[in-house]
Amino acid sequence: MTKQSAPKRYLPTSPFKAPVSLPPKQFAVGDQVTHDVHGLGRVTGIEDGIAAVVDFGSTQERIVSPYAKMSKL
Repeated sequence: MTKQSAPKRYLPTSPFKAPVSLPPKQFAVGDQVTHDVHGLGRVTGIEDGIAAVVDFGSTQERIVSPYAKMSKL
């Protein structure tokens, strides 16, 4: 039996820093990107923060957000 923990609160007077949350990755049509599996590519389409369509030369892939394995060059 495991307990579900509640999210921690961070008070302004706490000596500990609150964890920093990174902003979600944003891509635009025409951005050159690299992907851990597919390699270099160029963004050809965006689906309103849900996914990005990327042309990797030999294939076109639909990469779903949060784009963990993809970064902008």
